[in-house]
Amino acid sequence: MTNIAAPHIDALRTLLGESGLLVEKHDLEAYETGARFDRGVAAFVMRPKSTEEVSAAVAYCVTHRIDFIPQSGNTGLVSGSTPDETGTQAILSLDRLTTLGGIDVVNRSVNAGAGVRLSALNARAETDGLFFPIDLGADPMLGGMIATNTGGSRFLRYGDVRANTLGLKVVLADEAGTVLDFTSGLRKNNTGVDWKHLFIGTTGVFGIVTECVLNLEPLPGQQATALLVPASDQAVPGLLVQMEQACGSALSAFEGMSGNSIRAALAHVPALRNPFEGGIVPDFVILMELTRTSQACERDQPLDALLESVLAEIWDSTNKPLANALMGPPAEMWALRHALSEGVRHSGRLFAFDLSFRRGDTLAFLAQMKAQLADTYPDLTVCDFGHLGDGGVHFNLVAQPDDPDLADPGFEAALRDLVFSVAVDDFGGSFSAEHGIGHKNQAWYDHYTPQAVRTLAASLKRAISPGKRGAMHF
Repeated sequence: MTNIAAPHIDALRTLLGESGLLVEKHDLEAYETGARFDRGVAAFVMRPKSTEEVSAAVAYCVTHRIDFIPQSGNTGLVSGSTPDETGTQAILSLDRLTTLGGIDVVNRSVNAGAGVRLSALNARAETDGLFFPIDLGADPMLGGMIATNTGGSRFLRYGDVRANTLGLKVVLADEAGTVLDFTSGLRKNNTGVDWKHLFIGTTGVFGIVTECVLNLEPLPGQQATALLVPASDQAVPGLLVQMEQACGSALSAFEGMSGNSIRAALAHVPALRNPFEGGIVPDFVILMELTRTSQACERDQPLDALLESVLAEIWDSTNKPLANALMGPPAEMWALRHALSEGVRHSGRLFAFDLSFRRGDTLAFLAQMKAQLADTYPDLTVCDFGHLGDGGVHFNLVAQPDDPDLADPGFEAALRDLVFSVAVDDFGGSFSAEHGIGHKNQAWYDHYTPQAVRTLAASLKRAISPGKRGAMHF
């Protein structure tokens, strides 16, 4: 049972109903464990089913100084949605905010609760020939996607969540549980500050997203995919530019996958087909995709034919950037890409980094980092993959259970110090591309964020959401 005083439990149960408040240990466990096995101890879990109930719960907690952590789908990498070990923090789960409105086909938009899963939204939108164009291997809730400004595999074509969010409804962490409604759904409105952007990508620090209005895009009518094996790391940036010039807006994805990550996926999901000759997986592979929203018609060159002709032209170019290229069914190739994360997660003790760089620096970082790790931590396996089209890298390091370094309590901090130092100091990159700060990255936020910026952020938080909550502090 929770160590929060019984009168608080009774009051919150009155506000949220019997199913809106969980206090028994067996009910709390799923909320206390993150996607990457981080764990905490929750005082209790609040599960409001509407914006009004979120407001009431937040107001009560702030008034009575009960610390709480907003939690969406809990699929993040940085312990941003799990409580600490004290047992004094509550969880405010979005999992009952599942209202999904009708599709506005003309505006290409939808109103949805923050607890709606990405898969549920796309299943509804598909009936009108539309989709939310953030492609992920996981199935998060929309509130978490907004809070972390998720990018995904098709950022190159469609942008991130910020670019596809038309409106929000937000609850502030103050004693009134103030509700701010920015859900007009307008695509243009320059009558003042566009306040919704304060709550996108800031991990719930300034307010809790409860509802959203999202932009939808036409489903692709045509797709063509290929796996490219570059001749060298140095050839990759030029290959990306060549593809953009040759394919224009049809280029929707340009994803990098290391051989180690592909092998982990193939081992974890036996149903996946190994597409490489003799089953020999190259050291580095690029998944590229072309899409068109229109169906194939006589006046257009079919996308498969376009992709084949572009690859043939690049193959014959003087700089010879390609060592191999394999065209194949989009569903099969995306199945391999989407299996990488779970494959890597099940291959050993995982240390996951979510990094971003200028596009031309991505492969240079990987080369330098792998060389340094080979000298410093030779027993770690590097399983990197990510979004070459936008400079994002999921840099995963895997240790086996018998690795003696795991017995060192300072090992993970030292490892993060090394990776972040190279990423930020040597390459001017970001130590958190999409997943936010959380417990795991707080020390590096403190280290790398200028004091003037931290002061500004703290001032904003005091002004609009003074109630202490969340896994990040300024």
